[in-house]
Amino acid sequence: MKIKQHLFRNGTWKDYPSDLTAETCQLVLVFSSSECVVEPEIFAHLKKAYPTANIVFSSTAGEIINDTVYDNSVTVTAIELEKTTVKCVKTNIKDHANSFETGNYLMKQLAGDDLNCIFIISDGTFINGSELVDGFNKDNKNNVCLTGGLAGDGARFEKTFTGLNENPTQGNVIATGFYGKDIVIGHGSFGGWDEFGHERVITKSDKNVLYEIDNKNALDLYKQYLGDYVKELPGSALLFPLSIRINGSDKNLVRTILSVNEEDKSMTFAGNLPEGSTVRLMKANFDKLIDASSTAAENAFSPIKGGKPDLAILISCVGRKLVLQDRIDEEVQSARDVLGNDTAITGFYSYGEISPFNGSVQCELHNQTMTITTFTEL
Repeated sequence: MKIKQHLFRNGTWKDYPSDLTAETCQLVLVFSSSECVVEPEIFAHLKKAYPTANIVFSSTAGEIINDTVYDNSVTVTAIELEKTTVKCVKTNIKDHANSFETGNYLMKQLAGDDLNCIFIISDGTFINGSELVDGFNKDNKNNVCLTGGLAGDGARFEKTFTGLNENPTQGNVIATGFYGKDIVIGHGSFGGWDEFGHERVITKSDKNVLYEIDNKNALDLYKQYLGDYVKELPGSALLFPLSIRINGSDKNLVRTILSVNEEDKSMTFAGNLPEGSTVRLMKANFDKLIDASSTAAENAFSPIKGGKPDLAILISCVGRKLVLQDRIDEEVQSARDVLGNDTAITGFYSYGEISPFNGSVQCELHNQTMTITTFTEL
C-alpha cells in the first residue's frame, strides 16, 4: 500500500513526500470544513491530480492529518493498493424511503464473495445513523467489517456535505468496498466518559426522538442536571451525552443530542433510543478521554501480528473536541504513540461513528467515541 497526503490551509497546498503514482491511485479521501469542501476549486484540483481515482468527500467538525487537528482546512489522503480491489458506490437518502433502506441498498450494491470490508461516509444531518447501520447489517451475511462515520458541520449542526467524484452536496451516503484476502482491517472504538446518576428507563420515544424517562418529561429531567449549562442548549448537550443499554444488552452505547424541542419537550439524538432501554447521564473526564484514544488504537491493529498498519482513519466525535479544546491534539497523539510513526493517519471529527463493538462483528452507531479503522496490505 502506498499513501500520499496533502493539506490545504490558508489558500496554500502542502504536499507530503511519497512515491505513490497518481495514475494508479484507486481511492482519495478528502476531509474538510463545510466552507472549504464545497468550493469547486478543491474538486477540480484533486480531479486533475488523481484523474482515475474515486474521490470521496466529507465535511467535518475538524480535520485530522498525522498527529494534528485542524479547522477550516482540507486534508487529502490518496491510496494506492497493490493487490486489493476497491469499489465505491453512492446514493442519496431522497432516493429511498428511509435511512434503513439507504443502507440496505448500498450493502446490496457492494455484495461479493471476496468483499472484505466496507468504509462508510454518510450525511450527518438528514440520516438516522442507527437505521442506516441496521440497513447495512441486514444482508451482511458474511459478517463483513463495517466502519465509518457521519459528516460534520463544526458545532453548528446545520448542513453537512458528502460526495463521490463530484462537488459534495447534502444527503449523500458513500460506501467503499475493499475486496480480496490481502488486506487486513482492524477496528477499535472507545469512549472514556464517566457515567453518573441513577439508571433510568426510557418510557416514551419514537426512533431517535426521546420524550419521557421514568414517565417524566425527558427534557425537563435532563435540564435538572445541566445547571448553568442550560442556557447554552443545545450545544452544551454535547458535554453531557447519554449512556444507553438497549433492551437487556450487556453493552452500553453512547448517544449525543442533536437538537431540543421546547414546544413538546423532546430531544433528538444521533441514534435510536428504544422504549424499555435504560439510560444514565455521562460527563467528561479529560484524562480518560485521551486514554480512550490509546485503547481504540490498540484494539484497531491487534489483527496485525507483529506489525503496524499502513493507514489509520481516526473518526472522533465533535463532542470530544468541544470538551478537550486546547488539549485536542493529545487525543490524536495518544493514538500515534500506539500506532507508530510509520502509519499514515487521517480522519475527522464527526456527528457519529460507525464500528463494531470491540471484539464483536455486529456494527453499531456510536457517539462520543474515538473510532479507529486500520488498513494493512499483506
